Amino acid sequence: MEVFLIRLLQFMLAISILVLLHEGGHFFFAKLFGVRVEKFYLFFDPWFHLFEFKPKRSDTTYGIGWLPLGGYCKISGMIDESFDTEQMKKPAQPWEFRSKPTWQRLLIMVGGVLVNFLLALFIYAMVLFTWGDSYYALKDMTYGMKFNESAKEIGFRDGDILLRTDEKTLDKFDVDMYRDIANAGSVTVLRGGREVTITMPEDMSLLTMLKEQPVFVKPFIPADVDSVLAGTPAQKAGMRKGDKLLAIGGTDIDSWNEFDDCIGRLQDVMTSAKTGADSLKVRTTTIVFAHKDNPAKTDTAQIVLTPELTLGVGRTYLNTYYKEVKLEYGFLESFPAGAVYGVNVLRGYVDDMKYIFTADGAKSLGGFGAIGSLFPPTWDWMMFWRMTAFLSIILAFMNILPIPALDGGHVLFLLYEMITRRKPSENFLIRAEYIGFGILILLMVVANLNDILRWLGYM
Repeated sequence: MEVFLIRLLQFMLAISILVLLHEGGHFFFAKLFGVRVEKFYLFFDPWFHLFEFKPKRSDTTYGIGWLPLGGYCKISGMIDESFDTEQMKKPAQPWEFRSKPTWQRLLIMVGGVLVNFLLALFIYAMVLFTWGDSYYALKDMTYGMKFNESAKEIGFRDGDILLRTDEKTLDKFDVDMYRDIANAGSVTVLRGGREVTITMPEDMSLLTMLKEQPVFVKPFIPADVDSVLAGTPAQKAGMRKGDKLLAIGGTDIDSWNEFDDCIGRLQDVMTSAKTGADSLKVRTTTIVFAHKDNPAKTDTAQIVLTPELTLGVGRTYLNTYYKEVKLEYGFLESFPAGAVYGVNVLRGYVDDMKYIFTADGAKSLGGFGAIGSLFPPTWDWMMFWRMTAFLSIILAFMNILPIPALDGGHVLFLLYEMITRRKPSENFLIRAEYIGFGILILLMVVANLNDILRWLGYM
């Protein structure tokens, strides 16, 4: 429950910041060009609101709604999600949106997207200035990588060191690495001291690579024991710090990657256990391990894993074997670095949009639950701001899509007007707004339904 609340608070804070600044972008340009803003709301307020006030000598009512699905800036003389058609039947007034030149209306509509994009770049810059950046270089991973069966069918082998694709050098272990491999025509690895080039299939999918269990590729982490907890199955078996796990349940392993796969299979079996005896049978297994002081000597022990299927050892991680590359940025240096980082995130997100039109892509759509789960389970300011910047880029991109009811839909009609010098009829704009709003509601229902199905275990 505590983890849920922490994630919920982070999600609500991030969304509040992004919505306020997005609508603030529309508000700024509207005020700049003398357009009256009737309402400025955080969250939606169908039927009632939580808070509302109107300053003296102001045309704008400010408030907070009860439905945390976004916010809005109601601009006079504009057909938007409020569907205020009565106002549009009256003669146009000089302070209304519809009375302003096309270029001013265009800037008012792109104001929110512009603010969100610039905000993301600024946040990334400040994150780099405050915390810097760190990563593990693929070329330094001398143990190489651990590949799943799909990767091995293509031609990869455990221990391969990733070097480059036919298009670019593979530098870091991150989601961009997976994306580069998925888009590559070939991948070159270092195997046994010589370079080997592997031809990639044309139907590679980033979604498939990441959803497979185990995933397509992970860093190879030897199954070395970093510590042994008191009173655990590992201690009872005689394991000590520095020992190496060689097998579990009759399956040979050479890494923590394979250990996790074995435990994952036991967890699948555990789901069908109906009695305590069934559970005990699943948890009873054997392990084989080599001693640190004498690697040639191995011990075999029968153990009973904990009800959570844990062995009771502290494992080694990447930082046990490799030195992390750390980059620090001065204040002025952080701005171009943040811009490059943000543009790269946007490029990757746009590239991944092609999967939306596939069956797996539709299933991968997530709603508020999926977005909230991206935040860390503990309050981490660096991760919070990184996630906020990422969501800001998503909000900017999604809003600029040419879908009626989104900013991009309004921009599309304004560009049409600028090019043809003909203004779409108000009836057409109203119908388009209804269609666009319907599309958005449908997408929201599908995304949140996916969240529910994943929570119930059907996806």
